[in-house]
Amino acid sequence: MVNMRRALIALPLVLVFGTAMIVAQAPPNALLSPAETQAATSRATQLMETTAAAVPGLVRASEPLRQNAQATAAALAKTLRDTSLTLRFTREISAYLALADSLPRPDVFQPASSQQFLELRDILQKFNRHFEALLVKEQADVHAVAADPYELNHYAAVNSKTLPPIASQPRYVFLGDSGTERWPLNEYFAGQDFVNRGIAGQTTHQILARFLADVVALRPLAVVVLAGSNDVAAGMTPSAIADNLVMMGDVARAHSVQPMFASLLPVSGSATKVRTPEAIQKVNTWIREYCIRENFIYIDYYAAMADAKGMMKAEYTDDGVNPNSRGYRVMAPILLDGVERLRIMLASPEDVTKIRRRLPLLIAK
Repeated sequence: MVNMRRALIALPLVLVFGTAMIVAQAPPNALLSPAETQAATSRATQLMETTAAAVPGLVRASEPLRQNAQATAAALAKTLRDTSLTLRFTREISAYLALADSLPRPDVFQPASSQQFLELRDILQKFNRHFEALLVKEQADVHAVAADPYELNHYAAVNSKTLPPIASQPRYVFLGDSGTERWPLNEYFAGQDFVNRGIAGQTTHQILARFLADVVALRPLAVVVLAGSNDVAAGMTPSAIADNLVMMGDVARAHSVQPMFASLLPVSGSATKVRTPEAIQKVNTWIREYCIRENFIYIDYYAAMADAKGMMKAEYTDDGVNPNSRGYRVMAPILLDGVERLRIMLASPEDVTKIRRRLPLLIAK
């Protein structure tokens, strides 16, 4: 059990999406048919059972993982093309393989067992590509409808004209809802390559659908995600919000984009009826713990923006939901602190020493 916990903590859980950008189309034959999906899930759970017996201690250590995978496979059998369930099943296979790799092999390891592990890894790759193709299919399905509920075309024109980032100035994409869209980044961060891709009113599901086109295609160093407030207002469960944020983190990391997640902002006045302080704090607690677990940068706007009752301080908002200019001035140094922490995290040991020497000056600015 200890080995399993260590494997889960250390596991990067990176989905292998391939090197090609998938904004336009999915890899050939990546999308599994319902029959193929059912056969693959069934075979994967079977292989988890058989391979566990080949490694001493793996049967007992992996039992919770295998039970979870079987439950997810059963749920997938009813829907087959559910994006969240597909991601969950992929992560469960990844966790099992990481756990198996952490345990020593017996002195005599049967070739058949080695072949079964290879087959399971091959199924994992298929599910990684299948999940990627499902995201593309969701976009295609949306385009097939007259309306554009995910607003995939909102930034299409400006994205096509956006030049690649330059090496000396890393790009950061800000992704979210109205709290992001209303922030005039060029005024608060002059000279920075900060790209605003917020759309008012969007939920995490809508934001996830445009992640490839509005983030990955712009080739940023990092993405700053501020999303989930509208989900809370719509009555979405914290687990559903978490699933969408996890998928954003996995897609970003698979494309070498550093994910940075911001806390939900507090609200005040009548907005607290659908966005209660308790609900917001619950989501923020999950985001903070998720960032700690995955070694992502967490940007805590909430602590500076909320009063003792968990409401947004009156001087920081005009409508009870979105920051005003004073609120954004409070958020700006918090964001820059997150950017600096990411720079330190990615820097070489020699650069870290130089950065830390300059850190008091940077903060003073």
